Amino acid sequence: MEVALLASVFVIAACGLLYELAAGAIASYVLGDSVLQFSTVIGSYLFAMGIGSYLSRFFERQLPAHFLRIELLVALCGGLLPVALFLANAYAPGAFRGVLYGLVLLVGTLVGLEIPLVMRILRRNVQLRELVSQVLTFDYLGALAVSLAFPLLLVPHLGLIRTGLLFGLLNAAVALWALWLFRHELRQWAAHAAACVLTLALLAAGWVGAEQITTLAEDRLYADRVVFTQTTPYQRIVVTHNPGEGRPGHRLFLNGNLQFAERDEYRYHEALVHPAMAAQGAPKRVAVLGGGDGMAVREILKYPSVGSVTLVELDPAMTELFTRDPRLAALNGGALSSPKLHIVNTDAFKWLEEAGDVFDVVVVDFPDPTNFNIGKLYTQSFYALLEKRLSASGYAVVQTTSPLVARHSFWTVVRTIEAAGLATAPYHAHVPSFGEWGFVIASRRPWRLPTTLPAGLRYLTPQTLPLLFDFPADMARVPAEVNRLSNQVLVHTYEQEWGRVMR
Repeated sequence: MEVALLASVFVIAACGLLYELAAGAIASYVLGDSVLQFSTVIGSYLFAMGIGSYLSRFFERQLPAHFLRIELLVALCGGLLPVALFLANAYAPGAFRGVLYGLVLLVGTLVGLEIPLVMRILRRNVQLRELVSQVLTFDYLGALAVSLAFPLLLVPHLGLIRTGLLFGLLNAAVALWALWLFRHELRQWAAHAAACVLTLALLAAGWVGAEQITTLAEDRLYADRVVFTQTTPYQRIVVTHNPGEGRPGHRLFLNGNLQFAERDEYRYHEALVHPAMAAQGAPKRVAVLGGGDGMAVREILKYPSVGSVTLVELDPAMTELFTRDPRLAALNGGALSSPKLHIVNTDAFKWLEEAGDVFDVVVVDFPDPTNFNIGKLYTQSFYALLEKRLSASGYAVVQTTSPLVARHSFWTVVRTIEAAGLATAPYHAHVPSFGEWGFVIASRRPWRLPTTLPAGLRYLTPQTLPLLFDFPADMARVPAEVNRLSNQVLVHTYEQEWGRVMR
């Protein structure tokens, strides 16, 4: 019995931490700012565990029966937590925070009850000193196992919904094991057995229908038909398609945020690439940081002078998807299969620190700074590294959110680039899917207006290009701080400005 209960402690600890990580991950996907979401979720969860530990003192009799019931409740509430959160986000987005913290507090309280009850049951046969050391040892080992498995194995291979259900099944298995271990002590054995069977059946049904649940939630969340989904260690990738009129074509979402829409992505990518590429004159070596969809590479390859393009994309799933899927590869014109292209799947900050190559043009196409992990790619430290990778006549261009919606955020990026010792040329373009969008050219020498552009562009012309560098009064420059690794002011400013729009 002692060994079985200690093994149960290992499983209980693993499951408890898993639910905590799942709640934090989903909160960061939906609400952004992963540091804030994980901090508040973990803090609330630990607080709830403390409440559960306190409440355990009121359980005096029939401890095995109480333990079994609590395991079944944890299995149901914890195992179905990702399902509930995804459905809440799809069907009642305004209630998401309430559902999130309600479930976190509920599951945390139940998990807080588990270990004290196990210790009191074990106390029958084990001395207190050995009891505490053994229980804590197995508790910490379980937490270690799941903390490593969650990002490396579970989420990439099972997804968040099936991962939650799997650990719910493990909790239910502990309850089933307790049913057998304490079969002679349980007064209502048949009722407990029926509860175990029903819980296992419900969780197993959820496992079988996980894809349907995901589709149900995402079809509701995304206006168009979902044609591809994948959860990677880095993000949730969703591709939708609308064959009809109005907004036809594919759209790409990363963690719920729109990255491009097929109907007007050419505006964004022509504006991103050509003002810098054409001004350079005859760029030979080009780097793209981010932009795993290959659209920026497509535009770069329109210059015959280009001999090599290095694409630095953190998530290999992105480059694989837009290389192998014929529907999506057609959007980038097969650019990711070009013999001129070299793909590096690594963190761009790390790559800049380690790489020694120098480039004529560097295109920086990261997602907006919704959290500190992305925010570090908009800091003075990052741009100082970027400056070292530019040739004497080279240009870098950075996508820089909306100067209309997030005016202070836009000019914070401009100010930060200048603090790294680079001259800047800010500009903007109208992309219907995004609205007014901003970019910044950075270089050692002042940017000069190109007189020619590649043939066949759908948006930019030599005549309209100068208009992009004219800012009306409501987008004009405002004072802004430098975004540093030590303060990450941009993340806070961005969240405030876009938060006002989303509310």
